Order: sequence, then structure tokens, then C-alpha cells
Amino acid sequence: MNCVTPISPTVDEDELALAAPFVKCLVRLIRAQEPCHLWEDKSDAMLLADFIVTTQKRRAIPGEGYPDPHALWKIDMFYSAVGLAIAEHFGKVKSPIMGAKPSTPLGAGFSVPSVGPFFPEIHRFGFESLRQLAEAGTRLVDVATTDIEAPEETMAK
Repeated sequence: MNCVTPISPTVDEDELALAAPFVKCLVRLIRAQEPCHLWEDKSDAMLLADFIVTTQKRRAIPGEGYPDPHALWKIDMFYSAVGLAIAEHFGKVKSPIMGAKPSTPLGAGFSVPSVGPFFPEIHRFGFESLRQLAEAGTRLVDVATTDIEAPEETMAK
């Protein structure tokens, strides 16, 4: 008698998402950011847990004030991974051209312009599931590589 425990669709989706080239690129980038190797024993899913922001979590996060440095780090990692995946596609890896840094008040009544007014959801950056994370990153990489490979067609549109 074969006693096989059925795997839930979420587990299958998570495994497929973790196997996506974009997600692997994001995980490599995150692991490269930790110089003391404290995250070596963490699974890829554990490293990506911060990128999963369910509707309940999203509602609990206040959307006012300066962006949380951790939220900026997540945005920086996500878009850096997009850039790295695009560069790897073409075999020419360069340094990133974008960086997300927190801005803080300089003094009473005077502050550095914040990114907050332009992107009010910056505090709540994340995805409902690993599948949505993989789809969003893969979509950005696919659109960019298609546009780069066919510049004349893109310009004509």
C-alpha cells in the first residue's frame, strides 16, 4: 500500500515560484548582501518571506511618515534582481543604476524631498504569494529583454 500525502496547490505553486530564474536571481542577490554567512542555513523561501505581504499584513502597515529602510531595501533588491536578470540574459553584467535610500528631516520645518508622495504604497511593497513575486519579476525581465532585442519594433509603436 502506497501512503503518499497529497501536496497542497500552494506548496506546488511555491516550489514552481522558487524554481523561476528571476526568483533564483533575487535569492542569489540577497545571499550576496549578507557577508557573515548567517543566512546560509535559511531556505530560499525563508529569505523571501519579507517580500510576501498579504492583504492583512498590508492593512496593518501604517502608510505615513518616512519609508521604512527595510521597505526600501526590499524595493532595491527586487529591482536590482530585475536588472541583474536582464544583464545575465545578454551576458553583460554591469553595476546597478538605481538605489533606494531613506531620506530624513534635516531640521525643524525643512526636509529632503521624500519618495513617499510619489509612491504612497512604498511602505507596503510586497506580493501576496511567491507565485506573484515570481510572475511580477519575470514579467519585467521579459518585457525589458523583448524591448532590447527588438528596438526598431518598439520605437515604431
